[in-house]
Amino acid sequence: MMEAIPSPKIYWKNFAWLIGLLALTWGIGYINLGLFNLVVALSIAIAKMILIALFFMHLKGSSRLLHLAAIAGILWLFLMLVLTLADYFSRGEMTMLK
Repeated sequence: MMEAIPSPKIYWKNFAWLIGLLALTWGIGYINLGLFNLVVALSIAIAKMILIALFFMHLKGSSRLLHLAAIAGILWLFLMLVLTLADYFSRGEMTMLK
């Protein structure tokens, strides 16, 4: 199965978008948005993650099996984060007794 090789122009556009998002992250770091700091930072991080996954990991235009593997990785990460936070929040007053 022959896959089309993307042109360097696509990589340069992706690079420009990633640098723009990096500059936005850096600029937003100096602005106090209160509770929205986390929301904005995570939104920018997710946008960067999508760009990297689509173009540098070649998910765009790849087989369904590769898409399934990427989704399984994201679900595994989500599961690990949920279990870690469940452990952290279930400790409650135990740390105060020491």
